[in-house]
Amino acid sequence: MHLDQLLEGLQLKSVDRAGWRRIGILAPESVAAHSWGISWLALHLCPPELSLERALAIAALHDLPEVRVGDITPHDGISKVDKLRMESEAATALFAARPELLALWRDYAEQASPEARFVRDLDKLDMALQALLYAQDGHDTAQFVASAFRSAQTPRVKALIDEVQRRLDRR
Repeated sequence: MHLDQLLEGLQLKSVDRAGWRRIGILAPESVAAHSWGISWLALHLCPPELSLERALAIAALHDLPEVRVGDITPHDGISKVDKLRMESEAATALFAARPELLALWRDYAEQASPEARFVRDLDKLDMALQALLYAQDGHDTAQFVASAFRSAQTPRVKALIDEVQRRLDRR
């Protein structure tokens, strides 16, 4: 892999999570911090019937195309089809020298494996947990927790998001 590709990937540390910025958080977590959060959750919550190695790999790279296209949210007016196209083009270029990484990214994008679906749920759980942290700083983040709960599929993850919601409600 070329040094410039490695450097480009590390720039994900500088891409802010757009949803948090949209609600007025001036120094939101980066997309790379979010990916680390998902990896942390995978280490704790990955069921034994899934491949932890695969889940961690997917967690680490699932948002990497955002280094080129940015963190596109539903509020940006870009269709899901266009977002997927843009991210797929970015992933194809970013992972050109590593087809196995492109395959992992596509697995996540297509939700083809149990690990990809699990990581998608962890993506929602990470958002809910981060919302709780931002709520503790006085931000109104209820919409993010509600969205996470609606999207999650895994009973264990839904239960954790429900617990986040109960804590948010007690505030």
